Amino acid sequence: MHLFEPLRLRDVTLRNRIGVSPMCQYWSQDGFASDWHLVHLGSRAVGGAGLVFVEAASVTPEGRITPQDLGIWDDRHVDMLSRIASFVKSQGAAAGMQIAHAGRKASTRRPWEGGGPLRPDEGAWTTLGPSATPFAPGYDTPHALDDAGIERLIESFVQAAERVERAGFDVLEVHAAHGYLLHTFLSPLSNLRDDEWGGSFDNRCRLLETVVTRVRAVWPDNKPLFVRVSATDWAEGGWTGDDTVALARRLQGRGVDVIDCSSGGAVPVAPPSIGPGYQVPFAERVRKEAGIASAAVGLITDPAQADAIVREGRADLVLIARQMLREPSFAQRAAHVLGQPQPFPPQYHRGHWS
Repeated sequence: MHLFEPLRLRDVTLRNRIGVSPMCQYWSQDGFASDWHLVHLGSRAVGGAGLVFVEAASVTPEGRITPQDLGIWDDRHVDMLSRIASFVKSQGAAAGMQIAHAGRKASTRRPWEGGGPLRPDEGAWTTLGPSATPFAPGYDTPHALDDAGIERLIESFVQAAERVERAGFDVLEVHAAHGYLLHTFLSPLSNLRDDEWGGSFDNRCRLLETVVTRVRAVWPDNKPLFVRVSATDWAEGGWTGDDTVALARRLQGRGVDVIDCSSGGAVPVAPPSIGPGYQVPFAERVRKEAGIASAAVGLITDPAQADAIVREGRADLVLIARQMLREPSFAQRAAHVLGQPQPFPPQYHRGHWS
């Protein structure tokens, strides 16, 4: 097994094990994708990646991180997304899409506008969470979801999955990481409920498991389903690596094919140390202990590093974010460095690494 060995997931075969991680662009109006998204994502497909994920698309308007987030809550969003998926696939890559709800971390400004919660005069809206506890000082207190609200939320994920299918995507990912809504139900640091949706490990997993089950029922059997998790909260009393392994086993039984292993975000606590591949051990544990395919993320920037992760059986594929922003053709360079056939389109053949 190596970085350029194809990976078959159900009836979808990735030409290599390099994926473009979902990366928010904060460049949508009313949730609509635009030519920016087409060129941004299409260039990574041209650049040789095996899987290209569209950024997190919110399943409801209030689930957006910022007012400029991509959306999938409206049937009208499908047309442009379909164009993007079609182009990505025409270049030999699989097209993936991540669906999400930002929960109590919604209603904020774009990063280059300073981040932080919107003011009422900037169009702030009420955020949602498992409990009425804000993410951090200065953040608004979220509305704690009741049973009816939880059912509406679940159904919004289901309808989003149906739209992703209509748009022609090959891979679907449910976002349950980074302190967004599904993650906040998992973490005991943010889920303070004492009903069927909180308290015990089983109850805290209930929402994600229900979402996955209902999404899997409408997502085609021949297409893979990913779930992104934060494998640890990096905080005492929070979600742990052991919890992640246990959850991964449960999700596999509900039709999930790949666990995408990130970390943190439930509370404003930084990892104790950050360095190249610092999150890879989480993907390795999930793959080896839960017996399900995993994706590694986080400061994977070098072809030899990416190849070693796969060759050593630490993950089944790598999802690359910031390096892909710097280098859309990372996969082509990696193939050259590693002595593998290069995924160059004929139009770019004159630029082929010799």
